Amino acid sequence: MSDPLTILQPADWPRPKGYANGMVGTGRVAVLAGQIGWDKDGNFADGLVAQTGQALRNILTVLAEAGGNATNIARLTWYVTDIAAYRRDASALGPVWREVMGRNFPTMSVIGVSALVEEKALVEIEAIAIL
Repeated sequence: MSDPLTILQPADWPRPKGYANGMVGTGRVAVLAGQIGWDKDGNFADGLVAQTGQALRNILTVLAEAGGNATNIARLTWYVTDIAAYRRDASALGPVWREVMGRNFPTMSVIGVSALVEEKALVEIEAIAIL
């Protein structure tokens, strides 16, 4: 089975670190609602890094319902309640990312917001996948 996605990388652009500038693919599109850092029982992980790991696991759990996995994810949009904490914890997010997502680096945006619907949520991540 071939990869469902191809990374778009202009030859004269520097390679981005931890994300792709663009992706193209053919197949069914799965659009996932924002996932937060709580488990199936509604218990939140402690801190931004742990909540991010749980949110990513939640994305993969929902995506599996369509037969997909991390390699199918074309786009992630992150909403974080403390952009300074995101910047500060960036190096700690790498190992969590690789543990959950492997070496898959889709297009991404990170947006600082004042609050999320769930008061304890520090991050919410939406996903678009092509299967």
